[in-house]
Amino acid sequence: MTGVVVPIDSRSGRASVEPLVQLVAGDMQRVNRLILSKAGSHVELIPEIARHLIDSGGKRLRPMLTLAAAQMCGYEGEDHIRLAAAVEFMHTATLLHDDVVDESDMRRGKLAARMLWGNQASVLVGDFLLGQAFRMMVDTGSLSALGVLSTAATVIAEGEVMQLASARNLDTNEDEYLAIIRAKTAALFSAAAEVGPIVAGAPKSTISAFRSYGMNLGLAFQLIDDALDYGGSSAALGKNVGDDFREGKVTLPVVLSYRRGTNSEREFWRKALVDRDNHDANLAKGLKLLQKYDAIAHTVARARHYAEMARDALAPLPPGDHKGALLEVLDFCVNRAN
Repeated sequence: MTGVVVPIDSRSGRASVEPLVQLVAGDMQRVNRLILSKAGSHVELIPEIARHLIDSGGKRLRPMLTLAAAQMCGYEGEDHIRLAAAVEFMHTATLLHDDVVDESDMRRGKLAARMLWGNQASVLVGDFLLGQAFRMMVDTGSLSALGVLSTAATVIAEGEVMQLASARNLDTNEDEYLAIIRAKTAALFSAAAEVGPIVAGAPKSTISAFRSYGMNLGLAFQLIDDALDYGGSSAALGKNVGDDFREGKVTLPVVLSYRRGTNSEREFWRKALVDRDNHDANLAKGLKLLQKYDAIAHTVARARHYAEMARDALAPLPPGDHKGALLEVLDFCVNRAN
């Protein structure tokens, strides 16, 4: 379906991730070289599938958080490069797995790997990337960083299972949904930001600040993604608008619209998502209900709330270019929908 767009925010276009990109550019080149090296294998299909997703774009925000946090804490070693690459491999693996679970056709504006090589190959290459991620974590020799990222891997898997259990479950409430995205999305943002100060030997208060920043940024990021699925464009999403609707995902806009609706409107959501009556005409009707109950606007408002919490988390840290860039990432995150 095309042509149905719900405006989300009118202040887009100001904030950018470019300051962060510039600050970590040198280290990010080293991360990219390491990623390409570790994606290699004598099994030809592995690098072919891995490169399909790795080369398809994406801002690589999570590894940039690791690099920026380490730099901000004065780190001058090599371990933040390994950890940033590990974070990106963890993220890439979850994307490969997610597309299989969700039966997605598109990823980052291209055909999903599963559409080209099949579900089995996508899952197994995701497993390979996770293995490589843990090898790089071990190479740092930091048990604390390994503990943070391995815990995140477990939590992410739990979040994915929680989401699977909640699919087409319209009894899901807002607290339950937030618990899902805290696990499946925000946990990796949090871990990515936390391991930077860990390898830099920063004090516990600084590590805690970055952990909180990453967690709240991750929540804001996912909530904006939820809003974009109904109010964005395919170009901005890298996937089809309305994919969450077609896959029966009960995201926050639907939770809000369902709970605020009339009995007949709730019955519509049940037929559309539970009974899979999710054709384009029903997507259009769903969009009208989301507008009627301000579900998208209120989802964005909740995202802004978490962005402010992330901003507050960094408030005690000294000012500087890195802190300024990390704060601008928050503005970019919540204003990227137009």
